[in-house]
Amino acid sequence: MPPTPSVPPAERLLNLVIALVNTSAAMTKQQVRAGVAGYADAPSTEAFERMFERDKDTLRSLGIPIVTVDAGGHSDEVGYRIDNDAYALPPVDLTPAELGVVALAAQLWSDKTLRTDISRAMTKLRAAGAGEAAADAVAGLTPRVRAAGDAYGPLLEAISERRVVSFRYRAANTGQERTRHVEPWRIAARGGGWYLAGFDRDRGAPRVFRLSRITGRVRVAGAAGAFDIPDVDVDAMLGERVGAERTAVLAVVPERAQAVRARAKVVDPSAHPARTDGRDVLEVPFRSRSAFADEVAGYADAVVVLGPDDLRREVLHRLRAAARLDAAPPAPAGHEEAGRG
Repeated sequence: MPPTPSVPPAERLLNLVIALVNTSAAMTKQQVRAGVAGYADAPSTEAFERMFERDKDTLRSLGIPIVTVDAGGHSDEVGYRIDNDAYALPPVDLTPAELGVVALAAQLWSDKTLRTDISRAMTKLRAAGAGEAAADAVAGLTPRVRAAGDAYGPLLEAISERRVVSFRYRAANTGQERTRHVEPWRIAARGGGWYLAGFDRDRGAPRVFRLSRITGRVRVAGAAGAFDIPDVDVDAMLGERVGAERTAVLAVVPERAQAVRARAKVVDPSAHPARTDGRDVLEVPFRSRSAFADEVAGYADAVVVLGPDDLRREVLHRLRAAARLDAAPPAPAGHEEAGRG
């Protein structure tokens, strides 16, 4: 019969925390050794004592308040528990902007292995939010950075190890696909998309590649440390890709759209002839019309675009499309199931 694998130290520490948090009064050393997974691995009482003392010190150094309970003055009655009042987190009180940042981070890490836990966490955080203002933050931030795609992981690893990569890339102007050999320097998000900045060995010059135009697998080749990453100005490299900076004029309901306000300049409403109905008038810089229209449409009627006209049309197009979806009659019962297979 094969031996039972030992419990890793990190897992043993977590088991101890769970046990001491959930004990009704306190746990003696004997109860810990018999009931907490990982301590049965100790070959002797002395080894268990050293293991348990070391684990207590580790947890206390991490800020976990393990307290000693002496029920009757005898050493065999000494127990241990975690002070739940001192260990519990204070109430979560995120501002709308903070909630939006957390939602944006959750979007970036919503892969298959983390999606369930992230969804539960975001549901709890939204419940602790501030109504419409909290919804504003999520609507205003999450659409602005789209999925990075399968290329993101291999490229990030190659940057960390300074290894050369190759991939098939579809040119934006011709649509032709060619293999590129690149020394990857940085990955950055701009204008709603993800970009790789690096040195194109085929062209002998720095280049920027949009990750969504990488087709097939990213192949990592060669030894680690094959090149040095220079101190590059990523904003300058990406400047031409995301378009020239423009200014939008928005009429915003007071106390709403905080993510927009954070990068806006408040102007005198009288400078704009359109009716603002008591709204604040903001001038907001933007580069990608499509990405900014996504953001503004997420605020629904809390934000009205006064200009430029092409941005206003983009936002109205999105709002009308959403209204048509909302007005669509429900599908007949069983229709969805019938269409599967």
